[in-house]
Amino acid sequence: MATINDVAKLAGVSPTTAKRAIRFPDKLAAETLERVQTAIRELHYEPDKLASALRSGQSQTIGLVVGSIVEPFFAQLTRTIGQEVRAQGYTLIVADNEYDAQLERKQLKEFYGNRISGLIIRSAFGKANTDYLIRMQERGIAIVEIDYFSPQSPFSHVMLNNPQCVYDAITYLAELGHKRIAMLGSYHPTIQPDERVQTFPLAMKKLGLEIAEDYIGYLSPTQDAAYDFTHYLMRLPEPPTALFAVTGNMAIGTFRALRELNIKIPDDVSLISFDNYTWTSLVDPPVDVIEQPVKEMAKAAIEILFQQIHHPGTDAYRQRFAGKLVKRGSSAPPKN
Repeated sequence: MATINDVAKLAGVSPTTAKRAIRFPDKLAAETLERVQTAIRELHYEPDKLASALRSGQSQTIGLVVGSIVEPFFAQLTRTIGQEVRAQGYTLIVADNEYDAQLERKQLKEFYGNRISGLIIRSAFGKANTDYLIRMQERGIAIVEIDYFSPQSPFSHVMLNNPQCVYDAITYLAELGHKRIAMLGSYHPTIQPDERVQTFPLAMKKLGLEIAEDYIGYLSPTQDAAYDFTHYLMRLPEPPTALFAVTGNMAIGTFRALRELNIKIPDDVSLISFDNYTWTSLVDPPVDVIEQPVKEMAKAAIEILFQQIHHPGTDAYRQRFAGKLVKRGSSAPPKN
């Protein structure tokens, strides 16, 4: 592997001049710059970014931890963040914590070892890695949480206004006449303290509605878990007349289960979900959704992150975005 010394020797310049040609090309004479660039091409020289990071303490790299790489929400988030990061002259590396705090901790250690300059993270459920994140921050790594933040988190975050979205959806279903409403999400207060599920009983109570004990589940945020729980719910002696999926990914499992059970939407049961995924507008009937401004959230996270990178010690900044209820026809008044 060619070194900067090899480049300097071939170009007939000093190693310092060769480095300057890479970092400050406008400060070299045109003929000297051309010799160095020719040597770089002939030797296929690539700068050792890790060595540079070790010398400076940080690299021109941003880390991103998402919940599930297969979910369209995180795919769009990753794409937008990647575009914004590249525009700033940085490189993005991505990890998928699968909502698992133990897996996340291993990934954070890898990022720390790569001397990243900043981190955008969708924190996992379970025991929070706040202690390790604080350690990273104390070493100069800017941190912004997105989509979910750990309880008592001291970091900046960018979030959807989940309480507003849940109230909007439940109010809509209540106005249609629904009283037996079930949310597809985990009700565990510590393992998965999700804002959406925590808001659900508050919204129901405010509207004078109760949640049947049989409708409360402890499921992971996956398609398969939603699929199984939907089968369970719709086989109850008194099944719900409306289902509310916490994520678009879980709505896929719910939709599959209802189709297998030959339960018609919205004739037999209404369905509403977070996330305006492409499939939700293509099925029959199209699914009512709460649309998240994913691109705007991603850009806000990047703006906050680079503010902290360029101005260390900046106070934590928290920003919430409103969701939009999109009515398409998968919700209707209950039969009885």
